[in-house]
Amino acid sequence: MPTYGNQQGFQQQVPIQQGMPTPAPTPPATPTTLPGQLPIEASYIENILRLNKGKIATVYATFENNREWNAKIFKGIIEAAGRDHVILSDPQSGTRYLILMLYIDYVTFDEEIEYEYPFAAGMPGLATSPPR
Repeated sequence: MPTYGNQQGFQQQVPIQQGMPTPAPTPPATPTTLPGQLPIEASYIENILRLNKGKIATVYATFENNREWNAKIFKGIIEAAGRDHVILSDPQSGTRYLILMLYIDYVTFDEEIEYEYPFAAGMPGLATSPPR
């Protein structure tokens, strides 16, 4: 191990005992989830869009080889959202847009949005869980 300045390299010696089983690594704690829902900590854009399904959103997108920023604006009702896309439907024209998240700059709403997953009342362990 190299030394720098007045630092001295050292290695911690761990005694190895014969016949002792090696403990298995502890898996990381998994976040609390409800069936069919994503973890609370997963506040990714697709989850936020899913929570606001049915609301009108304006999606600002920029595509490759465009000279302008925010080259396209889509306004419509959020029908679905996935990891890499959002589907909007324009209520006036009936057109549906499948927009890749890769091209989305930002999204605006004209009303308050949902951000946290609702919890079902009476579910064991949820009412007594500490807030995150």
